[in-house]
Amino acid sequence: MIQRFFAVLFFLLATSACSSGALLSNVILTPDAISPFAGSVNAATTIHYTLARPATVSIYFVDAQGNRKEFRKDQLRAAGSYNALFSGAIDNRVLSDGKYTVVIEAKESATQVEKIEKQLTINQADSTPPELTNYTVFPDRFTPNQDGIDDRVAVRYYLTKPAKIDVYLSDGKNRFEIAEKKTTLCIENEMSCVGPHEYDYDGGIDLFATPPPDGTYDVIVDAVDAVGNRTRASKKLTIAEGGIPRATIKNSGVDWSPMGLPSLKTQPTAIIVPLGNTLTFTVTVENVGPVPIRTKGPEPGTLYTTSENFNTKQQYEEPGIWRIGLDSQGNSFGRAYPYRWQVGASKELKRVVIDGKEYLYLMPGQRVTVSGSVRIVDKPPRTNVAYWVGLIQEDVRIVEDHVEPKQVTVEF
Repeated sequence: MIQRFFAVLFFLLATSACSSGALLSNVILTPDAISPFAGSVNAATTIHYTLARPATVSIYFVDAQGNRKEFRKDQLRAAGSYNALFSGAIDNRVLSDGKYTVVIEAKESATQVEKIEKQLTINQADSTPPELTNYTVFPDRFTPNQDGIDDRVAVRYYLTKPAKIDVYLSDGKNRFEIAEKKTTLCIENEMSCVGPHEYDYDGGIDLFATPPPDGTYDVIVDAVDAVGNRTRASKKLTIAEGGIPRATIKNSGVDWSPMGLPSLKTQPTAIIVPLGNTLTFTVTVENVGPVPIRTKGPEPGTLYTTSENFNTKQQYEEPGIWRIGLDSQGNSFGRAYPYRWQVGASKELKRVVIDGKEYLYLMPGQRVTVSGSVRIVDKPPRTNVAYWVGLIQEDVRIVEDHVEPKQVTVEF
């Protein structure tokens, strides 16, 4: 019993002695003079200190005028030895040349605070931040849905000194990266070069990724140079009507019907069309995506001859629009699907006026019937020719190709 009493007493006395010792010790700056500029061999100092017990640590710099610059503030640390690397920058700016008092402060309680001060000299400091001049985001509202209207945003700025650049979209919670165009990309030693830089942002639609949700975002450019000087620029961007456009030919089915002489013969696997007569098809198209799809003429039912194409009817190709096309073996026009029709009659489609110009849209969930006819007036390269239908998003992709090919025998 007596032995246990003395053991407890010894432990309490030892603990009391330990807790009454120095809380903060072994404070060393290595080196005590730095030159924070790009390429400097003496650009940073290591601040070493030891804590005897857990404490809240702050490290700050005091200049010749008495101004205080916080480097670390009220950070909880366990007992042990620590190294803090200081490369000259506080609050995204390198401290200017001069002599500074470095204060390491350890707080164990509200009444027990220990401080140790050291001197640091800074010379040849590069305190000039990179600048992002003529920063623009155009347009400031865009609709990433591949309809060919305001589908892209150009982000541009001029960088005044080499810096590591980060460009992204943010709503305060989520972050969406924006990649620089290869035509302006210039990297040396992981730093973007001085000069103009441009970013082409599509919301990810080009890769068929779902764009960020509709809303207003900040387009942020962060630039930090080799020694820690940082600049941030921000502009607003609104995303509306975003989404991946999707449509389909129902069941990939085509109804073929030759038109012409009463004696025309139709076979299960082939169609006979005398030269000068007409081949007609009919399909059903449905918008199965989350956004409207844009389309243009000619109207369904429009008749072509084999000597015509959509250009001769002055219905020129436009990026992003959707049309139904007809093609065949031996096509000599130099492009696929020379005969094209609007996805739905104009009276069935939604009319939208943008900047004074009218556009036609097939709305999500809407289904339409499209038919088209071609009069075969030119002798084909061979008697038996295959015809097929396609669903085209112009200047983007052929969504459905070679739909239900049909062998056509042209008699002449």
